Amino acid sequence: MKLGIAQLNLVVGDIAGNAARLLAAAREASGAGADLLLTPEMSICGYPAEDLVLRHDFTSACEVALHQLAAAAPPELALIVGYPERSGDELFNSAALLRGGRVETVYRKHHLPNHSVFDEQRVFDSGDMPCVFACGGLNFGLVICGDIWEAGPAQRAMEAGADWLLVPNASPFHLNKEHDRARVARARIVESGLPIIYANMVGGQDELVFDGASFAMNADSEIVVQCPAWREGLFYLEIEGATCSGPQHALPGEEAAAYDALVMAVRDYVGKNGFKGVHLGLSGGIDSALTMAIATDALGADKVHAVMMPSDYTASISVEDSRDMVKRLGVHYSEIAIKPIFDAFEAQLAGEFAGLAADTTEENLQARTRGTLLMALSNKLGTLVLTTGNKSEMATGYATLYGDMAGGFAVLKDVPKTLVYRLSNYRNSLSEAIPQRIIDRPPSAELRPDQTDQDSLPPYDVLDAILAAYVERDLSAHDIVALGYDAAIVRKVIRMVDFSEYKRRQAPPGPRITPRNFGKDRRYPITSKYRPEDVLP
Repeated sequence: MKLGIAQLNLVVGDIAGNAARLLAAAREASGAGADLLLTPEMSICGYPAEDLVLRHDFTSACEVALHQLAAAAPPELALIVGYPERSGDELFNSAALLRGGRVETVYRKHHLPNHSVFDEQRVFDSGDMPCVFACGGLNFGLVICGDIWEAGPAQRAMEAGADWLLVPNASPFHLNKEHDRARVARARIVESGLPIIYANMVGGQDELVFDGASFAMNADSEIVVQCPAWREGLFYLEIEGATCSGPQHALPGEEAAAYDALVMAVRDYVGKNGFKGVHLGLSGGIDSALTMAIATDALGADKVHAVMMPSDYTASISVEDSRDMVKRLGVHYSEIAIKPIFDAFEAQLAGEFAGLAADTTEENLQARTRGTLLMALSNKLGTLVLTTGNKSEMATGYATLYGDMAGGFAVLKDVPKTLVYRLSNYRNSLSEAIPQRIIDRPPSAELRPDQTDQDSLPPYDVLDAILAAYVERDLSAHDIVALGYDAAIVRKVIRMVDFSEYKRRQAPPGPRITPRNFGKDRRYPITSKYRPEDVLP
């Protein structure tokens, strides 16, 4: 028999649009001779729909679309679609089998993830019954996404007579996630003995990015079909008994995957929310340079407008390198000097600041002047402002509220500074978009004379390693020092992270590419007296 995987980029809340795309995919698959088409988790409404699923009007609209799709789909095709199913007072994350013009059967997700970026137990109830159906001379058992991360559902499907497991997914990306998926699939094969067909969605949804990369694994735990990452499409498998064959696409390496994730995140956030384009502040530094390269690759040069806003502290090479990069990429470009505006601020505040020495207040005023200019352009022209701060800065508070943090989407919010350099070099391996001098120069905010980031922060290789240990792995201060890091630096970094929580709460969303981002992944109180660094000598 022939089975299709629909690796689709769906839009949360676009019920009619998603149903139309599912119908088009069903007709294409039927025309290609497929007996069965597997679509992603919650394909009718998109994922995650969050509290939208608690609305009765929302779930009713999904139910109507489901039955309309069943009636319109090719009757000979077995079509699997996901939707929020309301049954009395209960609400389920469900997958329906549509065949012969009707909803033939429904599977209700058993294991509802309630960790990391997931909080399904908040909105859904758990199912507990297996679902096995016949198609093409074989029996297929349905389980949904999180059901293969835990023991039980696969075993129950096998006991109900399944020959294969079908797994519709909305599995968000983070670096090296494909290894985690393969590991849990192998665990379910050991448990049940059933080969697995895993279908994942693709696309950006707020801070989550879905990479596709659907696959099939035989009962020997070998990946025998690998669909591409970051690409929509219908992909077909030929199944004969317990074996199958189909496409074998190579998955991208770490830098390529991270870059593709950021490009897709920007493209979908801008496109799905209806912005005409983007503005960003171009400083001559590596963060804004990488952000501009990502935005240009995502949207096209005609939808990117870079603004250089020099001050008295902006080095001439920063302006030169910015102009050079703009020419390379062909984006719109403006230069707006901030000195007259900054001078006006200082004059108006002179009486209030009398007798007080200059400090970071004046540095922050420069950043806030730039943020105000970018937001004015955004309001006037209907664009989205992309902020350019990276994860290392977001972690330590090395960023200005209402200044360089002002904007609508933080492209590098989950990209540590050391990865910023790796991604910049990766992008230049495709074509020389970023002037090499930008990559080679010591990083600087250029808010005072001869400033460098390392005036305030440890070297980035040390900083990022400590941040990964504390933020992503939840290691204690003692454990981090035991890894070989200086106790005074560890104490300083942890204090900076904990004291900056109020800033991060006010930061725009940004795409998640690491196993733990600042956002849904890590929810810490702003007001807290817990100081893990105080235990250090």
